[in-house]
Amino acid sequence: MKTDFSALPSVDLMLAQPALTALRDRYGHSATVATIRQVLTDLRTELKAAPDTPWNLQQLIGRCEGRMAASAAGSLRPVFNLTGTVLHTNLGRALLSPQAAAAVDAVMETASNLEFDLAKAARGDRDDHIDRLICELTGAEAATVVNNNAAAVFLLLNTLAMRKQVIVSRGELIEIGGAFRIPDIMARAGAKLIEVGTTNRTHPRDYSEAITPRTGLLMKIHPSNYAIQGFTSGVSEADVAKLAHAHDLPFAVDLGSGTLVDFTTLGLPRERTVQEAIADGADLVTFSGDKLLGGPQAGILVGRKELIARIKRNPLKRALRVDKMTMAALEATLRHYRYPELLTRDMPTLRLLTRPAGEIRALAERLLPQLGQALQDHAQVEIRACHSQIGSGSLPVDVLPSACLAITPRVQGRGAGTAMNKLANAFRALPRPVIGRIEEGALLLDLRCLEDDATFSSQLKELQL
Repeated sequence: MKTDFSALPSVDLMLAQPALTALRDRYGHSATVATIRQVLTDLRTELKAAPDTPWNLQQLIGRCEGRMAASAAGSLRPVFNLTGTVLHTNLGRALLSPQAAAAVDAVMETASNLEFDLAKAARGDRDDHIDRLICELTGAEAATVVNNNAAAVFLLLNTLAMRKQVIVSRGELIEIGGAFRIPDIMARAGAKLIEVGTTNRTHPRDYSEAITPRTGLLMKIHPSNYAIQGFTSGVSEADVAKLAHAHDLPFAVDLGSGTLVDFTTLGLPRERTVQEAIADGADLVTFSGDKLLGGPQAGILVGRKELIARIKRNPLKRALRVDKMTMAALEATLRHYRYPELLTRDMPTLRLLTRPAGEIRALAERLLPQLGQALQDHAQVEIRACHSQIGSGSLPVDVLPSACLAITPRVQGRGAGTAMNKLANAFRALPRPVIGRIEEGALLLDLRCLEDDATFSSQLKELQL
């Protein structure tokens, strides 16, 4: 039987409805008309397949509203990171401080002196906004910034060691996320990797015996996401620096995460600082902005003035440079380090890393009844002691005591896995998605990184189970 479409409203009729007139005022005429036409086309397809499909004008208006709202919503959304990994690469790593976020906001909607010297009324260098500040904090002679630490390492190698040899201990040939390997970076940068020592033991003579007239630099790389323990031996940065300088070669250190504060003073596991690398003789040090530093994604290079100048003259520097938002956030982040006693108050990353286990446990006890009420027909909820990790390759074998809400489906046996996935999906489908981890038969919500518990609690009623 041929379907009669004559009863369907016209585009003009729908556009005259107050709700869709409001959408047109908000999103514009063309986008609204295109949505109306698509909704009507979809309804025609449904009616062809099933002529008795019910519909009415309000339902069609609702479809239009839903589609336009979904189309306008951004793909990049805030989430609750309850995974237990503070610096979670997939969830954006470090959180900016309010001061850093305000600095970004201040330069986004207006012109700024990004590359303009206000005192001289002449063209400036965008690195000037952070150069003196980083040098003050690290003891380096000069600094420059690119878009991430991998880019910093690449630029360093391409500038100082293109068509030359770079000597690295075999135990430091790391691979980071996404199968991103140091040997590959060296090859792309035009440098030839010379491996010395063994996986677990490297000695000073291994470096010295590998040096030839073709050697461009010596390099040490922080083992950012693993640790070698047991029968091991390494060469200190100070000793490698002495050896490099004795042969008139530069010595570079890739710290990976990089920190400007002694973590032991914060009650955290020890991590080598940028200042220590410079003091031990490193000519260049590279590190990330969005890991332990607690700032935006960036790769920071510090070191000898003449080497930094050479790196800045590399044509690739322009391709890898950061924009005004990153520079504003980085400068504001670095300023926090002038006031070390306030770091755990003002820097979200350091505040979360040093959050007392007792405070996290108390939060779990407050949230337990609310979550239990929301899930009473579907899952059991209990408080468990657990461990958080720093993440993003920082202090990979060290963990932090924490507390979590452990959610166990009431369905057991064969259907338990499906029930678990349904629970995890329901939390991810909340207005502000909640991301936990599945472990030992339960969905764990580690509360170390939960500071806005009011918003978390308010949306529990919207769980669709």
